[in-house]
Amino acid sequence: MSPTDVIPGPRRVFDGVPALAGEVGRTLGVTPWRRLEQAEVSRFADATGDRQWIHVDPDRAAAGPFGGTIAHGYYLLSLVPALLAEIFEVRGVGAVINTGVRELRFRHPVPVGALFRAAARLDALETNRRGVADLALYVEFHLEGRTDPACTALVQQMVRPPVSRPR
Repeated sequence: MSPTDVIPGPRRVFDGVPALAGEVGRTLGVTPWRRLEQAEVSRFADATGDRQWIHVDPDRAAAGPFGGTIAHGYYLLSLVPALLAEIFEVRGVGAVINTGVRELRFRHPVPVGALFRAAARLDALETNRRGVADLALYVEFHLEGRTDPACTALVQQMVRPPVSRPR
């Protein structure tokens, strides 16, 4: 995927897992560009206790290896569920559960102030006989002005069918 020149469209909506299954191997979409703000990075640092100066001290970071503060890699990863929800929705399901991440790579820093966005491709979808689907979504984070992704991850999700309750 190289979504740097792609214009984001509206969120794609799929009526059930079978409709999504036809998208295996295809890019589902990209999010709009968004600016990484220091306040976001600092809140993440507070929430996780990871207050390393390269993330939270703009004055010290200005003289550091990246010329300013940068996002935590795990902050980017924490954005994936919300960003995927901007890209697509599967209707008529019970629950979508994040079950893991494979092949996570932080390829280069994401500086505070940068414009970034995410792209997602459906790599695999398997449904068992009970109707539970396992998805593998390849997600890339791109920075404005760069063609290589800053972060890549193969995200695993379980999509459960709706629960029917007796009346």
